[in-house]
Formats: sequence, structure tokens, C-alpha cells
Amino acid sequence: MTPILHHIPGARSFRILWLLQEMGITPEIKEWKIQDGSMRSPDFLSKSPAGRIPALEIDGEVIYESGAITEYLCDTRPEHGLGRAPGDPERIPFLEAMHYSETIGHLIAGLNLQWIFLRNPEDRSDTVVKIEAKRLAATLAPIEALLGRQDHILASGFSAADTMYGFSLTAAGRYVRLEQFPNIQAYIARMADRPAHKAAKAMDGERNFPGKDFYEVEA
Repeated sequence: MTPILHHIPGARSFRILWLLQEMGITPEIKEWKIQDGSMRSPDFLSKSPAGRIPALEIDGEVIYESGAITEYLCDTRPEHGLGRAPGDPERIPFLEAMHYSETIGHLIAGLNLQWIFLRNPEDRSDTVVKIEAKRLAATLAPIEALLGRQDHILASGFSAADTMYGFSLTAAGRYVRLEQFPNIQAYIARMADRPAHKAAKAMDGERNFPGKDFYEVEA
């Protein structure tokens, strides 16, 4: 049976779309919109209790949270070499990548709320957006240093750690000027040049939520 990916174009479910393409799996895509309330429906909440994407229907299961989906796909399809099993020397950095990428994603989600999803823009807090943008930049600094030493998140080469980080680092560029992180910029370009990434972008669809490419935070 063809897997079903519950997806919003331009959102973190792209991580799973990209990973599936790296594995040669093309899912059926069920597209959702944040603004129309459909993600609070009983049907969607039965698949993702927090009303968030991604959720993936595969192997007779429904899995939510991109880190959990990534680990499941890597564990059940080890022939692709995209995960790191218990006992592997890179198991710890692989697991750290699953969660640190969500630390970055959490800060992006908070900034998305402030800049994009508040019904009344006057409710935006200048203090909050300044602090969160600085925190986001701080999370990028160790990744910038890491990518100065190696081409991928794991020293051995491309893995699902890259499909998790790649989206987070790209999305961070909406709130942090990435020119100050040249190693990250070069990494994003390398990832975008992968055939599976290009294929996933072709399937991603047009972003269906509002927003600008960059939000300037005044000092």
C-alpha cells in the first residue's frame, strides 16, 4: 500500500518527504492548511494528537512527529544506510540530531506565531521576537562550527540527520541572516543539489500559508 504523508507545503513535513525520496519511496500526499481549522478536526487529531504535521501512514501504522517518523523509517529500512543503529559509533550524534533540529524548529515555530499567525499584528511582542531571533542565531553557531569541519551532520557522510537539519536550517533563514553563517549556507546549497531533495521540492507544492521570505528584527 502506498504510504500517505500528511503535509503542508513549505513546512517541517518536508523533512519526511525528502527522506522518503532518499529511500526511493513516493507517498500519496494529503495536503492540509493551518488557517482553515481542518487540522483541529477529529479525523486529523486521531492521526496527530497535537494537530501538527507531519503524520505518516505506513506499514499499517500512523506515526506522528518528524523525529519519530525518521527513526522508524531508518530502523525499518536499514538497507538505505540513513540511520545509525544502537552500537554504531555515530548513534549518539544521530539521536542528538533528531532532537537538536527540533530545538531549532521550536524557536522557528515561536517566531512564526509572532510574525505570521497572530490574528492581530498589534499583539506581537518586540521583546519576544528580539529574544527568540537571538536564541535562534545562537543555536546555529555550533552547527556552523561543525560544518566547518565536515560536509554533513555526521562525519561519515549523508544520513537522515541531514534531512532533519536541512529543513530547520533553511527555515531559520526567515528570521536570521544566514550570511553570517557561510558554512551553513554552503551546506544548504549542497543539500538542495541532491536529486532526492530536488524530487521532494517538485512534490512539495506551493506554500499555502502567508509570510515573507525574511523578517527583519530591529536591534
